[in-house]
Amino acid sequence: MKIVILDGYTENPGDLSWDGFAALGDLAVYEHTPEDEIIRRIADAEIVITNKTPITTQTFAACPQIRYVGVLATGYNVVDVEAARRRGIAVANVPTYGTMAVAQHTFALLLELCHHVGAHNAAVQQGRWTNGRDFCFWDYPLTELCGKTLGVIGYGRIGQAVANIARALGMQVLACSAHGGENQVSLDEVIAQSDVISLHCPLTKENEKFINRQTIARMKDGVMIVNTARGQLIDEEALRDALLCGKVSGAAVDVASAEPIRAENPLLGLPNCIITPHIAWAPKESRQRLMDVAVSNLEAFLKGEPVNNVAK
Repeated sequence: MKIVILDGYTENPGDLSWDGFAALGDLAVYEHTPEDEIIRRIADAEIVITNKTPITTQTFAACPQIRYVGVLATGYNVVDVEAARRRGIAVANVPTYGTMAVAQHTFALLLELCHHVGAHNAAVQQGRWTNGRDFCFWDYPLTELCGKTLGVIGYGRIGQAVANIARALGMQVLACSAHGGENQVSLDEVIAQSDVISLHCPLTKENEKFINRQTIARMKDGVMIVNTARGQLIDEEALRDALLCGKVSGAAVDVASAEPIRAENPLLGLPNCIITPHIAWAPKESRQRLMDVAVSNLEAFLKGEPVNNVAK
């Protein structure tokens, strides 16, 4: 049985092992696969493993031997799930591997907005403190989170973990999700009442660019926005304008509307916008959990007991 991993580099740049997959079949691992090479590389594979390489209707039509697609991520929008379902192909994702890693990165971003640790360290290294007149200095407003209200949009596992950390810091929490639930409020309340808004919802056709000029206008003056979910949730031009005029005092994002981020992205170059390169999921511990679950997903499928099958 042939197993092909199309884009393994981000999951395993060399610090993990593919042995779990290798034990299950004849394994071929590619660090990256351009779109014009996808069909050739999986032409004889029954098992396809992908992270962000798209598997489309055309791919399935050209490769009828495919029985299983494993996604090295929670999101599976890179796979045409409907096409897979019609063909009886299982598509398995990894739903819970990165909960605490993403929650931790959310607060790394938020605390950087509040304290600008990186910028102040750079200033000290450049001699500003050594040559200073006073015992301290700061180049940005410093913000205490205790007593502030955090609005969590998307209250699944990650959103709940973020809320728990926020409460430990003395923040009030308002939460909402598409499915509603106990102790949740409306999206309008979260938008209007939060000092900090953190996005943890999946991207859908309905919520694309729901952070836009209209919703930003209803936010508190000086609100901070953190996004570790999907870049397309935000109208980046609208956010840029809000950052420039101070309506939004700061933003911190781990995702962009197109990735890798494009040179013309409107959020680049703003002093009050922090951008990290989609790394909230990527601590080694988190990636090892992802690897373990991805292997166990395939093992279960081969035993005739598929799990995490989003195409059933």
